[in-house]
Amino acid sequence: MYTMADPDWGVAAYTFRNADLPRTLTEQDGLYTLQVRGNGEPQTEIVDSISRAHPGGDTERWLADLASPEVALLTLTITEAGYRAVGDGTAIDRVLAGLRERHRAGGSPIALVPCDNLPGNGEVLRGALARAAQDEPPGFRSWLGEHVSFVDTVVDRITPATTQDDVATAARLTGFDDHAPVVTEPFSEWLLAGEFPLGRPAWEAAGARFVSDLAAYEQRKLWFLNGAHTLLAYTGPVLGCATVDEAVRHPTLASLIESWWDTAARHASLPAGDLADYRERLLRRFSSRGIRHHLLHIAVAGSQKIPARILPVLRAERSRQRLPEPAIAALAGWLIHLRDRDVVDPRADELVTLARAADGARRVLSAVDAALADDRELVTTVDDYVDHLRRSVL
Repeated sequence: MYTMADPDWGVAAYTFRNADLPRTLTEQDGLYTLQVRGNGEPQTEIVDSISRAHPGGDTERWLADLASPEVALLTLTITEAGYRAVGDGTAIDRVLAGLRERHRAGGSPIALVPCDNLPGNGEVLRGALARAAQDEPPGFRSWLGEHVSFVDTVVDRITPATTQDDVATAARLTGFDDHAPVVTEPFSEWLLAGEFPLGRPAWEAAGARFVSDLAAYEQRKLWFLNGAHTLLAYTGPVLGCATVDEAVRHPTLASLIESWWDTAARHASLPAGDLADYRERLLRRFSSRGIRHHLLHIAVAGSQKIPARILPVLRAERSRQRLPEPAIAALAGWLIHLRDRDVVDPRADELVTLARAADGARRVLSAVDAALADDRELVTTVDDYVDHLRRSVL
């Protein structure tokens, strides 16, 4: 049995996406199995941290929980798009409604802990709530500013969707008939920076790290992990690879990844020793066959990922008159993806049209960074690399 890092705390869980999951967890007394998959047999534990589970539509219970002074913090994962959406019952509206109820009930302070995969997620949440509350009474808005803290986090662990095979594995390894197992990889990282006015669980007992500033760690994750994933997602399929573990075993892609990490390290803020250790852990993680991380799943929303993961390093290199091959490869692979595949991206229609034009490289670059599009040497090199990648599979 795996218990929460601090048994004095419990989780009231809400989901706004899956109406069946809260019912399943309630029938299982809040228990579920965690399957950690490396290269051998999964390591399985039963988790008992959920005190109760509710569907997101249980508005009365949601408001009561957020109003309760016994609730000290709210963790949430709503995706990047969720922070931009306001109105018609969006996640931000639900959080604001809960905070409004808390204010009315006495105004106990609370910490909000977003766990979405985007830089400065605490400040992103603060800004989204401020925009949503702009027409609220001044007293409530003042309380939001003075009594609600926003904790920045970096969360990193691959957790693919559960399958029926995972359900069968849970029963086989634990004897527990679990219909809500969670499958994950051995690697995990959770970094937090911020204040918890009513206290917090001892998450550090389970490996969480509390730091004063997350900026350097966010940069490391975006460039080294996410940047490498993006590079593989667009070059791997061109060279016949379907998953991350296949890609890092391909000699050309393995060389590109090492070169990307070398390039990013020249501009990263953390000490060299920290970066070297992180690279070693990433390589072991990428090579694991326990989690089949599909490249085309990573390839979605390139218009959001390329600017955050690849372009900062590319700009730094171009300022020194260098043309880093791995960044060129990522852009060339993205161009091929836009031309040849079914594209899942909020700007898909626009980008596909641009990519298929005669001067597609320049046009696509212009859509994400006008200054780079004016860099003729870069545009020519990207065009040439498209041909190089295509020749590599002939």
